Amino acid sequence: MTQPPGSTSTAPPGPAHSGLTAEQRLGYWRSNLTLTLILLAVWFVVPYLLGIIFSDNLNAVRVGQAPLGFWIAQQGSIYVFIILIAIYAFRMNALDRATGVDG
Repeated sequence: MTQPPGSTSTAPPGPAHSGLTAEQRLGYWRSNLTLTLILLAVWFVVPYLLGIIFSDNLNAVRVGQAPLGFWIAQQGSIYVFIILIAIYAFRMNALDRATGVDG
């Protein structure tokens, strides 16, 4: 995408952002990236660190008949992914309302 001449914003242009100033678009984009990076960090920690690296330590605790490390690797990660999607949708809807983005 090309930016209009004289534009210094790194936020992507688009019809949903057309009523915002460059500073507002940049703030919106930074908020979006911050949220995305936080959720990606959680996405990394749960299946990789808890499900693989620390699974031996977590296996001392049981969920039903399965060790916790095994359960996180097999089932817990899926639940976390679904929760992360719901958090992203909720937070982005709130950000859209707060900034007046209708998208």
